[in-house]
Amino acid sequence: MNPQVPEPSDGNGANRRHRPLYMISVAAQLTGMHPQTLRVYEAKGLVQPGRSRGNTRLYSQADIDRLNLIGQLTSEGINLAGVVRILDMAEQAEEAEIEIDRLRAQLRDMTREMHELKSRLTITELAPYDGKSPAEILRGLLSEGSGDGARS
Repeated sequence: MNPQVPEPSDGNGANRRHRPLYMISVAAQLTGMHPQTLRVYEAKGLVQPGRSRGNTRLYSQADIDRLNLIGQLTSEGINLAGVVRILDMAEQAEEAEIEIDRLRAQLRDMTREMHELKSRLTITELAPYDGKSPAEILRGLLSEGSGDGARS
């Protein structure tokens, strides 16, 4: 898989790659497919172009890329059922990668938290709480450190 690079977004946060831009005739030219083929692929659920207010199909760059992949797979002899399966598996793999990234970030956060808790535990073990105030504990630690080291 290609590494995911965040893409610029417009003011509404919509991803530019997914913005519907191309009418079916332009999409057909960009993909080298007949417009009727694009309609068939839409009917079979392989691509879901956006719609204008006048109900005209509008294809995004992501749709064009998907159609090019479909064309490549079918030209290699894979039937549409196989293409559907491949696309579904690719989407599942992408979702799994997103989940793995989320879990890695969570693990990093938990590791940092565990390190902080271990540090606190170490500090607590060095200066146990005996009902004394922090100032009294600090004075006790300082007086232990200023001795001649001959204590047993």
